[in-house]
Amino acid sequence: MKVRFLLDENLPPRLKVAVLRLNPTIDILRVGEPDAPTFGTLDPDVLTYLERTKRLLVTDNRTSMPAHIEAHWANGGHIWGLFWIRPKTPMGQLAQELLLVWETTEAQEWFDRLEWIPF
Repeated sequence: MKVRFLLDENLPPRLKVAVLRLNPTIDILRVGEPDAPTFGTLDPDVLTYLERTKRLLVTDNRTSMPAHIEAHWANGGHIWGLFWIRPKTPMGQLAQELLLVWETTEAQEWFDRLEWIPF
């Protein structure tokens, strides 16, 4: 199964545009879009959505998300991966990294994994 992405609401909408310019078939949503959590959805609810829809979260939320992930796992939950964006990474580089992940890996490889991008 191909990786399916969810971009956190704090990330600029142009990241999705940049990814889709590289490959328009990539399944990528952003919080606030149809079929995605609404703006302002609490982190625990985003994690539940990720588990249910088998999406990998791309975020820069290093403040509250780590504790919520630990609680999610402690309650028996799982995630289909989470990428924390390294500060000051150019948008084009982020888009290239997501394309690389989509082209070279399968969703199962990211199950319950936390990573930093760029790698």
